[in-house]
Amino acid sequence: MNTQGSNVIAAPHGMEAQQAELADRIARNIPGDGLHDSIVPGLSLIQASEPSLPLPGVYHPSLCVVVQGSKRALLGEDAFHYDALNYLVVSMSLPITGQILDATPNSPYLCLRIDIDTALVNELLQQLPAERASRRGGRAVFVGRTSPTLLDAVLRLVRLIDTPEEAAILAPLATREIHYRVLTGELGGRLRELCDVEGPSQRVARAIDLIKQRYHEPLRIEQLAAAAHMSASSLHERFKAATAMTPLQYQKQLRLQEARRLMLVDGIEAAAASHRVGYESPSQFSREYRRLFGAPPRREVMAMRGPAG
Repeated sequence: MNTQGSNVIAAPHGMEAQQAELADRIARNIPGDGLHDSIVPGLSLIQASEPSLPLPGVYHPSLCVVVQGSKRALLGEDAFHYDALNYLVVSMSLPITGQILDATPNSPYLCLRIDIDTALVNELLQQLPAERASRRGGRAVFVGRTSPTLLDAVLRLVRLIDTPEEAAILAPLATREIHYRVLTGELGGRLRELCDVEGPSQRVARAIDLIKQRYHEPLRIEQLAAAAHMSASSLHERFKAATAMTPLQYQKQLRLQEARRLMLVDGIEAAAASHRVGYESPSQFSREYRRLFGAPPRREVMAMRGPAG
């Protein structure tokens, strides 16, 4: 397994104060464990009081800044570790398995998630010095070192939760600076690739959009290649480079994720959920569901709902 992240290094003194204030503000503004939207558009707060099992999910384009604790994101064979010294960027929608590693009731895992605005990225790129875009493509996930300037902009954004009357005016400014700091950071070129219209990342993103729209239908690689304006062989290669999976493997994960949501959130029975997401064979659905989530669908549903009565 390939691992990306950093060695344990003490945060600069100024960053320790920023992290302490962030931790206090997050803890005061969420009711408990879980993912919570804030009054600031595009900003969500996350808390966990104990380590978690690996949990598959679909991550959308976003910046995740850990304030306390640590987490691991698994994409195929690649593991991305991020903590209070490192941020995670996901530049396109990806099925990722996340696992919280360090969390206790007295020192919970605290994280904030900021949606990536591709229109804002494009606008900023028009004002930044031109750089030759990479045509190689690469993973649509990366971990970067958190800088004091990035953390300062993040802190100013989070402070606006407590001053909602100012958020409408000042939140766009802080969000703009956060995008700027990531774009000009050590791995900013990876985010630039997303907005290179003729680059491999943007072409793969078009194929992903089609899969998301029609995940429940049979799709051929030729259809996806046409949407991406690439040959079938080139799309297969670039898609796997970005997502660590083939287009059909990606579609399968989306189907299973949606079936899980239908069962656990909407209360739909396993057979009906499997049919709704495009499976013709309930036994195949059960096998693939167990392979991804670690338990057959019926058992997981029963465990999540708890005993009757």
